[in-house]
Order: sequence, then C-alpha cells, then structure tokens
Amino acid sequence: MYNTEEEKTEHTEKEVSFFRFEDLRIYHKSLDYINWLNDVNMLFPENDNTGLVQRLNTSARNIAFFITEGSSRNKSQFVHYLKMAKTAIRECLVMTSIAYRANFLTDTYEQESRQFLMELTKMTGALISSLQRANNSNGYHNNGYHNNSSNHANYGHHSESHNTDEADQYQQHLNDGL
Repeated sequence: MYNTEEEKTEHTEKEVSFFRFEDLRIYHKSLDYINWLNDVNMLFPENDNTGLVQRLNTSARNIAFFITEGSSRNKSQFVHYLKMAKTAIRECLVMTSIAYRANFLTDTYEQESRQFLMELTKMTGALISSLQRANNSNGYHNNGYHNNSSNHANYGHHSESHNTDEADQYQQHLNDGL
C-alpha cells in the first residue's frame, strides 16, 4: 500500500549523485537543448553538404561536455571549462542564425533556440560569477594568489542566489572528496 513515511523520506533526503555534474541545473538544461535539437534536426535537408547540422549538434554536445569535465576540476579550472561552454553556446547561436537564413528553421524554432541559448548563457555566467566569488571569499583572486586582507565580503549579489546554490553544491562535493 501507500507508505507516507517513505514519501516523506523521499522528499526530504535528496540523493546526491556520484557524478557532480548531474546535480547541476545547467547540465540538465544543456541536455534539454540537445534533445530539442535532435527533434529539430528533421527540418534540415537530408543531404546537408555544408555540415551545418553536424556542427550544430557537436557544439550543443560540447556545452554539456565542458560542464561535465569542468565539474571534476578545481574551481579555477571549472571556470575555464564554463567559459569554453559559453564559446560552444555562441557557436550554436551562429549555427542557428545560419540555419534560419538558409530557411532550414522557422521563426518559431529560431526563437526557441535563441531562448535556450540565452538561458544557458545566463546560467553559465551566473555560475562563473558564483565560483569566482567563492574563490575570492576564500582569500584567492582570479590569479590564484592568496590575499591576506580580511575584507573579502561580497555584498549585494542577490540576483544570482539560485546559481550560488549550484556553486555551494559543487563546493560540498569538493569537501566530500567525490
């Protein structure tokens, strides 16, 4: 029968994934874009001589790949991989624009792609900022040198608090030694 105690436990104890990146919303958003793109691929001509579909799919997959690879590194390296993910996002935007101008994509699909890519860009930028703030609040600047000053408090950064949660989750994974 129905066990309310099991349900309560299920909702209160969030299982942490062995792979850090699986706990990141940005990773799941990148997978959503890949799945959406797989559905849209049918709009492209079967004999795409330009390689546009392949390049678009590769760039979309690279977004997820860079997030996953970066999440297994230290914060500075994670930021580097997130910047590479932003480059892949921009590549997808260029490919979207080319596909739209070649009449492979309708206005609706072009706007949907742009919406995905804008959201991914914002999420990536916010996570980068959050990780950099976390590094700075630990006494390190972006150049990796320790700062002995005790005035490192970051005030007024409430707009990115949802992505701070992801950085906090990432930090917890680092602390747990996963």
